[in-house]
Amino acid sequence: MEKEESPNYTFLVGTYPENPSQGICKLYFSPGSNILEVSLLKDSISNPSFILANKANNRAFSVEEVASEQGGNVVMFEMGTSFQTLSSDPTFGDHPCYLALSPDEKWLVVGNYSGGNFSLFSISPDSLTHIQTVSHSGESVNKARQESAHVHSTVFSPDGSYLMVMDLGTDKVYQYQFDPLNDSPLSLTQEIEMTPGDGPRHGVFSPSGNEFAILQELSGFVNIYSFDDGKMVLRQRESIVDENFTGEHGAAEIRYSPDGQNIYTSNRGDDNSIAVFRRDSNGNFKRIQIVESGGIKPRNFIVTSDGKYLLSAHETSNDIVVFERNPESGELLQTDLKTEVNSPVYLFEISGN
Repeated sequence: MEKEESPNYTFLVGTYPENPSQGICKLYFSPGSNILEVSLLKDSISNPSFILANKANNRAFSVEEVASEQGGNVVMFEMGTSFQTLSSDPTFGDHPCYLALSPDEKWLVVGNYSGGNFSLFSISPDSLTHIQTVSHSGESVNKARQESAHVHSTVFSPDGSYLMVMDLGTDKVYQYQFDPLNDSPLSLTQEIEMTPGDGPRHGVFSPSGNEFAILQELSGFVNIYSFDDGKMVLRQRESIVDENFTGEHGAAEIRYSPDGQNIYTSNRGDDNSIAVFRRDSNGNFKRIQIVESGGIKPRNFIVTSDGKYLLSAHETSNDIVVFERNPESGELLQTDLKTEVNSPVYLFEISGN
């Protein structure tokens, strides 16, 4: 019987560069060869803190998380040996921090944190066209962080009919219907209020599409909703830290496992941890593990597409650490694989590796 060949993985890495010689990186991970190495793809780019690619691996998109008269920028690249810049466009809001591709990959949404708004672009092979910008207004109870609207993430539903927008500043999640045939494709359908002081940061759909989980940055909770054609019902609200935790929360990323049986969250506050939740026989999630993330300030992590590994990126300790994932329970075990990279803040797995 032949031994199963260990897969290799490739990731795009978003960073906060300290000088023009740094920028967007590529991470190569070969478990079989015990290799974890980083190489530079694009230098001289300002704060490419969020990056993703299309399924064909021929186009990549990155924010430039800056502020200017027209806001930050969204940049499109041709993926190849040169990683050539094809276009750079203003986002019409300061400090863009999140990108969402529509399921048909014809549309791109950029969330602008300081701008408190988000912008929709149509995608052509060599350019982006601005279609619509939607602004939020309001505030909430945390005067240091919630003095105004702060759009932190934008997520398309799996069928592309809805766009979910997490606004940390207003303590609301906004649901927009998306109709590409309209001149203004995005229209507000409902505002879902969070607990005051939650600070909704990132949201994620389950692989089946019938659940939507929201990570609250400021309170350290996960809200889990059922999702049925836009109708959301709160099912659970779970803490990502132990009950005796007294430090500052800094919840950062949330992911489902590919099989939908686990939810993972990171806390970059005073805890530097990753929490693991497991679905029980009733379909509810229970926290089963909290592990040290292996570095300082785990702003982002990713579960590999086959569910075998979790890689944690640490903004402050400047490294990426590999965990093995138990396929039965979803529990994590840190390996000795670690690589240095300047201020890694987002990981995106390139498909087809």
